[in-house]
Amino acid sequence: MSLATIHSRAQDGIDAPPVTVEVHLSNGLPGLSIVGLPETAVKESKDRVRAALLNARYTFPPRRITVNLAPADLPKEGGRFDLPIALGILAASGQIPDIELDGYEFIGELGLSGRLRPVRGALSAALQAMRTNRWLVVPCENAGEAALTGHDGILPAKSLLQICAHLCGGDSISAIDTAAIPPPPTDVPDLEDVLGQQHARRALEIAAAGRHNMLMIGPPGTGKSMLAARLPGILPPMTDVEALESAAIHSVSTGGFRIEQWRMRPVRAPHHTASGIALVGGGSHPRPGEISLAHHGVLFLDELTEFDRRVLEVLREPMETGTITISRAAKQAEYPARFQLIAAMNPCPQGYDCDLGARCECSLEQQRRHRSRVSTPLLDRIDLHVAVQRVSRKAVRDRNRPRPETSATVSARVGTARKRQLTRQGKVNADLFAREIDRYCALTETEHELLDEASERFRLSSRACHRIQKVARTIADLSGEESIDVRHLSEAIAYRSLDRLI
Repeated sequence: MSLATIHSRAQDGIDAPPVTVEVHLSNGLPGLSIVGLPETAVKESKDRVRAALLNARYTFPPRRITVNLAPADLPKEGGRFDLPIALGILAASGQIPDIELDGYEFIGELGLSGRLRPVRGALSAALQAMRTNRWLVVPCENAGEAALTGHDGILPAKSLLQICAHLCGGDSISAIDTAAIPPPPTDVPDLEDVLGQQHARRALEIAAAGRHNMLMIGPPGTGKSMLAARLPGILPPMTDVEALESAAIHSVSTGGFRIEQWRMRPVRAPHHTASGIALVGGGSHPRPGEISLAHHGVLFLDELTEFDRRVLEVLREPMETGTITISRAAKQAEYPARFQLIAAMNPCPQGYDCDLGARCECSLEQQRRHRSRVSTPLLDRIDLHVAVQRVSRKAVRDRNRPRPETSATVSARVGTARKRQLTRQGKVNADLFAREIDRYCALTETEHELLDEASERFRLSSRACHRIQKVARTIADLSGEESIDVRHLSEAIAYRSLDRLI
């Protein structure tokens, strides 16, 4: 037979659309041509495939070989089509049987020796292969992440020869054991290490319970970064859907996905010199940025005022929608970006002694310029603004001080509050829409008057008032109460009192 068809998968954002690799052998001058919108790496596969077949002791057919990657209007990139092209040539030339090939999908890059090399996006390909009920053959290095989907038909292969032996009825490849997935690590930073800072610890617990964004404001060395590092330890465990979505994004990123990161909430902390493209993603071949890599996790922006203001502005839309669309002239990609923003900044630029007190030497103009680096619309989207004060050395050395609560204790309260939210409304409080706020965050007339007074005093926007109501709902959930009262609302308003200072 001079025509063979092999099933494979492309990569489009975090999706893995199907690609049919058709190989046809015909008479004419020997040569190999690849059609179907291949990019440079795909065009170069003809040289890798030729060398791999010869080094595997197979015959490279001295005929005119045409490889079609369908659909033709889908751009193909990377070396993931090396393996299906090689198998298509072998099947079309009769060197391997093509009877059962329809039940398999293949992805993998070939080395010149015929060994398989890993590719990006194996997890997305495994999800799609499971839905089509096909076996998926992947390089051994990708087998671990592909098995996270729970698909029982993942076949890890080391080389082209091993795959051909399997297809010819020789030594078969054993499917990977999906029960061997490692448990999530437990050695995360503990909140017990934070001494003092009761106000900031309380705000961190509220942020974790309702998935609220938080800004910590205080002089250097007061524990802002230390608190942010301990947020993942009090967040609820990831669900199966959240873990798969997060792993799929990392799988298609430049850095790839490591199996030991499974079920770990991602924590991304880009440097303040990061560009807008680094934060939201982009490039000629769109790749996910920091906000997508932090999906279902934490995006920590330290030294917030040191970021370029235009870079920070790109966060506004994804903070509201939970997605980011990257548009280029030839391609468009959409990535999920439902992250929890935790930011830290100094109140003014003076230095180590800066605390806006008597020792602060900054002029009013210096303070104004420093704070104006963060726009009001961005601050409006941050639910909690927390002052992190200095802790005296005497308080730190006091051996009679109460022992701080551990992350496990706080996490239990956070988990209970999250379950209450999901049972009541099917989502966390931070994700409530305007009409849902009126239903689930209802206020009495007395509480409305209190919120109106705070709005006038601090000149709060309608968005800020809605976020105050959502924070108050979270505080009530932590207290185990069905409705919001004045205590909950007053505490939520207190977390916005720094709006005018900033």
